[in-house]
Amino acid sequence: MPTLTIRDALNEALREEIIRDDNVFIMGEEVAEYDGAYKVTRGLWKEFGNKRVVDTPITELGFAALGVGAAMAGLRPVIEFMTMNFAVLASDQIINHAAKMSYMSDGQFNIPIVFRGPNGSAYQVSSQHSQAFEAFYANWPGLKVVMPATAADAKGLLKSAIRDDNPVLFLEQERMYGLKDDVPEDDDFTIPLGVADVKREGADCTVVARSMTVPLAMQAAEIAQKDLDVSVEVIDPRTIKPLDIDTIVESVKKTNRLVIAEESHAFASVGAEISHQVMENAFDYLDAPVFRISTAEAPMPYAKNLEELALPSVEKIIEGIKTVSYI
Repeated sequence: MPTLTIRDALNEALREEIIRDDNVFIMGEEVAEYDGAYKVTRGLWKEFGNKRVVDTPITELGFAALGVGAAMAGLRPVIEFMTMNFAVLASDQIINHAAKMSYMSDGQFNIPIVFRGPNGSAYQVSSQHSQAFEAFYANWPGLKVVMPATAADAKGLLKSAIRDDNPVLFLEQERMYGLKDDVPEDDDFTIPLGVADVKREGADCTVVARSMTVPLAMQAAEIAQKDLDVSVEVIDPRTIKPLDIDTIVESVKKTNRLVIAEESHAFASVGAEISHQVMENAFDYLDAPVFRISTAEAPMPYAKNLEELALPSVEKIIEGIKTVSYI
């Protein structure tokens, strides 16, 4: 099984799906001749040409609208935003058109489209380029929201997203593009949307993490086992909507404690939704209040030391584990 970076796993998924289905094409800023702002589309334009890998002007609303129209006509566009912060300009097309078209047309139109790009913080890119949008998009019926945390998940989930007949927000993490993992060579390797993954089994405390916080949670779990003698189970939902709450609830029924680590802000977040659903379905199993770790409720600072203070960390997750374990 080859070891790939998340960047290369995404590239492999795109290449395989372009070959598999003549209706798949990629469109976005600098995706073609420049090989993509983060090199996710590296080599694809040279291999497949202008009709399958399409450069656009800096017009997020415009090329998102072209993508929605192409999906209505039966194609399967993959729309890359240089960052999901810029996708705010295209949110009318994503929310008012892609998300609602099947419902408003009484099923006459499916919108098999993927909107993908980096979500959340990078390194010192400040307030307007460090925002996490998963809760924003998950709030709208008709949209699916996916957040991979490993190279294997990135490949398998992206292939499933491209094959899905519904609009999918595929939210990557710029800090994670270089992380490596074993990835199956199978051209037909897919991971179903809406299925969580138990990244680490444990008995004493459940940590639900996603995207950037998954490797942080894994590190915290190792430290908790060694230094605190606390066995931590780490669950990655992978798909935010639809959410596999059953896997999370079953874990909480086993461990009786829950820590949620997320990069987004705490107010009206995915973590708040998970906390509420666990309360509804496993309240009697909780031996401690749910503990949440989120990004500070402030615009992201530019200064490196302040950025580190604002974001989730291994230390903050360990503190959460200690709190719910009454240590």
